[in-house]
Amino acid sequence: MSHRIAAKITGVAGYVPPKVMTNADLEKIVETNDEWIHTRTGIRERHVAEKGTASSHLATEAARALLAQTKTDPAEIDLIVLASVTPDMFFPPLPCNGAHISA
Repeated sequence: MSHRIAAKITGVAGYVPPKVMTNADLEKIVETNDEWIHTRTGIRERHVAEKGTASSHLATEAARALLAQTKTDPAEIDLIVLASVTPDMFFPPLPCNGAHISA
């Protein structure tokens, strides 16, 4: 006898750090310019995490935003899906680091 598990996505949120680096900022660091970057990538600015800010910090802020958006009590959550190509450390992986989220 198989049991069917019902699940649904009730909300999606993200977070980017407030610090912005423009192509003009990059021009001061490396030999490039806005036109060269924008023509090849379409990028004019990017958000940059401050030194010491880990991926888990960004994920926590996204989770807080999602809880507020959906008016969800953290105790009601059965599963959080997290994917990252920029882990805080290689072991343990980011989704298993035991970070606690509170509203």
